[in-house]
Amino acid sequence: MNEQLDALIALAIAEDLAGGDDITSTATIPADQMSTAEFVSRKPGVIAGIDVALRVLQSVGITDIDTPVHDGQTVEAGTVILVARGGTRKLLLAERTALNFLTHLSGIATETQTWVRAVAGTHCQIRDTRKTTPGWRLLEKAAVRAGGGTNHRLSLSDAALIKDNHVVAAGGVLKAFELVREKYPDTEIEVEVDNLDQLREVLIGMPDLILLDNMSPQLCHEAVVIVGGRVKLEASGGITIESARDYATTGVDFLAIGALTHSAKALDIGLDLTMGM
Repeated sequence: MNEQLDALIALAIAEDLAGGDDITSTATIPADQMSTAEFVSRKPGVIAGIDVALRVLQSVGITDIDTPVHDGQTVEAGTVILVARGGTRKLLLAERTALNFLTHLSGIATETQTWVRAVAGTHCQIRDTRKTTPGWRLLEKAAVRAGGGTNHRLSLSDAALIKDNHVVAAGGVLKAFELVREKYPDTEIEVEVDNLDQLREVLIGMPDLILLDNMSPQLCHEAVVIVGGRVKLEASGGITIESARDYATTGVDFLAIGALTHSAKALDIGLDLTMGM
């Protein structure tokens, strides 16, 4: 991940220096000027991406850094989450890239915590999906963990997820399951079903996990009764923060929430600069 992250950071810095220089800082800031930069949360939330911000700062030559806050920590507005000292020009060069990572990943962690709290007291876990920003998947899934959620598969090779299009191509839900089990006998297999008839059919094969797609809480409860604890169940599709608890109390094991990563609002974090170290 470090190699991939470094490449991502290098790309982001290169975007800012596409013309060759930070002309505003070059014109207004002496080359030898030193400053202290405090990254401050403007809103309450859950922090994620501290290590990424550190790596951004280090990439431009800033090494005097304190991190009073760690990933997964809930903070109030006004909390200083990172302090960096060094050349003013370097700090301002790193500012936007570091904040882009911090605000987005902290937004995901904060959004995840909201869902986790919505189902608190049940055994149901909040889980992410592959609806992630290209190139950011590992970072965004780490942010989900920071918010108290759990991760679905990282890639298409980690586990099998038989969806409706696979069922159509294979000629049936049980047939699709059998084909995957035959070719990959040691791989975890999850099967998506649209109705209780499909659930009963695929249950014959005993997959590791069954995904209940766009089913109501009532249908999810019926599915829990049918399965009787023999395989784990995941509900997905059409679930809102308002309905999350209704689904969680049906007895399903997971709620798959794409909104954790594709719709999370960035957490407002800013950088406050003071002259001197």
